[in-house]
Amino acid sequence: MAQWTILLFSLYGVLHGHEIQPPSLQDCCQDGRDRALGGQDCTILPLISSSHTCRIAQEQCCAAAVLENLCDNGISLAHNQGACERPFFQGDPWETQISKMCCDCCVLGLMAASRGLGCELQGLLLGRQCVYTAQTCCGKNTTEEVKPNPEATAEPKPSATTKPPEDLDSCKDSTCSQLCVGNGTCACHDGYQLKKDGVNCEDVNECLTGSHNCVLGQICINTEGSFRCQRETGCGTGYELRENNSCQDIDECALGTHNCGPDFTCANTAGSFRCHPKERCADGFIQDAAGSCIDINECVAHSSPCLPGHTCINTVGSYTCRRNTVTCGRGYHLTEDGTRCEDVDECRTGNVCGDHGCVNLVGSYRCECRVGFIFNSITKLCEDINECRHYPGRLCAHRCENTEGSYQCSCTTGFKLSHDGRNCDDVNECEANPCSQECANVYGSYQCYCRRGYQLSDLDGITCEDIDECALPAGGHVCSYRCSNVPGSFYCSCPPTGYTLAPNGRTCQDIDECIAGSHTCSVSESCFNVQGGFRCLSFKCPPNFRQAAQGRDVSVGARCVKACQPNDIGCSLDPVHLITHTVLSLPTFRDFSGPEEIVFLRTVVAANPAPLPGATDVFFEIVAADQQLSFDVVKRTHQGMIMGVVQQVKPIIGPKDLVLEVAMNYVKSGIISHRNVVIIHVFISEFWF
Repeated sequence: MAQWTILLFSLYGVLHGHEIQPPSLQDCCQDGRDRALGGQDCTILPLISSSHTCRIAQEQCCAAAVLENLCDNGISLAHNQGACERPFFQGDPWETQISKMCCDCCVLGLMAASRGLGCELQGLLLGRQCVYTAQTCCGKNTTEEVKPNPEATAEPKPSATTKPPEDLDSCKDSTCSQLCVGNGTCACHDGYQLKKDGVNCEDVNECLTGSHNCVLGQICINTEGSFRCQRETGCGTGYELRENNSCQDIDECALGTHNCGPDFTCANTAGSFRCHPKERCADGFIQDAAGSCIDINECVAHSSPCLPGHTCINTVGSYTCRRNTVTCGRGYHLTEDGTRCEDVDECRTGNVCGDHGCVNLVGSYRCECRVGFIFNSITKLCEDINECRHYPGRLCAHRCENTEGSYQCSCTTGFKLSHDGRNCDDVNECEANPCSQECANVYGSYQCYCRRGYQLSDLDGITCEDIDECALPAGGHVCSYRCSNVPGSFYCSCPPTGYTLAPNGRTCQDIDECIAGSHTCSVSESCFNVQGGFRCLSFKCPPNFRQAAQGRDVSVGARCVKACQPNDIGCSLDPVHLITHTVLSLPTFRDFSGPEEIVFLRTVVAANPAPLPGATDVFFEIVAADQQLSFDVVKRTHQGMIMGVVQQVKPIIGPKDLVLEVAMNYVKSGIISHRNVVIIHVFISEFWF
């Protein structure tokens, strides 16, 4: 919009004969801010002036507007939610960093205002932007009256809501409920929208319009002129949710919601409370959780309550010390007089080693273990040696299983234990005939395979199943007519009449009944072989035409040459000079995808790229065809001569007999000199072969 304004002012100057004035720095700055609000990149702004200073003002004002907008988002979140987590912000990392900084600094200002600490934030070494943001939030949230500064000038600072004097005069008698923007137009504060009457404002439900910024795990609650985000889940036992969406400990002792008895004192803790007994127990006792006094075992609670040579004995509320008597250690016992200790022969007193040997030692004993066992000096027992664990991979070729006092080797599937009891020999599974057809032994296993025409079953890998060659994806092309599956193979067959199976056993060959003499045509008829049968044909020439001699081309049934009677003017004026009957046998084209060329009509007329005066040209046209218009004719050149090509352009499903009449018009100097007519008798077979 700024560019259009400059253009209008420039035109005004030219029309009045004045020199074009460059934009001022204020115009350059305002253009940059407008483009920032429009979402443009401040580093690639279009220049409105060739001045370097204007470009700097335009770019810096654009960047300042972007930073102000990001900072305002953070301040708004601090006021509405009191939480400044990164997921609450949207945008690139550098954008969310600026918004979070302003949000955190605003929270500092709000905290200072709520605690009456003042907005100077003394002792905090914050950045300029953070200090300004914190003081702004603190000033807006304080209840102290702001006294005017007598030294300040009376001129108001420019802001978004400052209006020119003429706008203030137009709003003097305004009835707007909130804001007047001039010319009697009303506006609303953020969080409100203008009603249809254009005067009153109503609250915007940001929760319904989706304009809130509550994140996952929070629910939006609409408020007058704004909204707030509240956690969906509670704070847990012992806490309550505050207005700023934070959790605060519940003082059960102050509220009287504890369950401490009359003999206990309540002490609040974070998220809970504790009950402490009011009475104290006597010496030698301690209170339990229920407040009862229980005895203290001093012999356990203290390391050495008695003198050396004495034994501690606990009593109720106290303890006593008793002098030690002679006690013997393990492996010794008192003598009969009870004055000294002597060795105990464990090998005689009991079967301590079981079926192993026993050797008595002073104060102890040792077992002589059998082979496969080892003596444990701690448990004094003979324990089995796990040979498989001590000698892995050296005892057995495959698997080793520990047994009591020994070990045993075993083999995996497909092997058997050899005579030495350690190695494994391959088992020839094919000797048991596990496969339905052929078997090949492999090391440790076997492999079944099938003969030609069979395939191995996917279920058991043993059974051979017949392959249905006719059902394979290429089965439709195995036989030209019909494929019949048999166990291990297949065979092809042909239609019952008109075809015979070729030597390759797959292709169906047409039987030429005319050559074989198996036709039923009369003497006056000509036999014409078609695919899968024959036709008996007899062609007669129309009046004023005579039949010419039959040529070598067997596809030409008859040629009728014009032969007018004397003085027959109508016959002489008829442009048709030659009528040719030709026959053609075609299959039913399978997968018909485009034109099929079926007949070539050659002429002796030279093809000239640029027609010469008086030269003869030939034009082809289809005079008669089937109702579906399945044929057309195109003009080409062949070896320098004009040629017509008859094409089948639509699929035709046989059996069907069609008659196609094509006219060859010889034109000279724009007049048809004569015309040859070719009548094509098309016999379409039922099959594609």
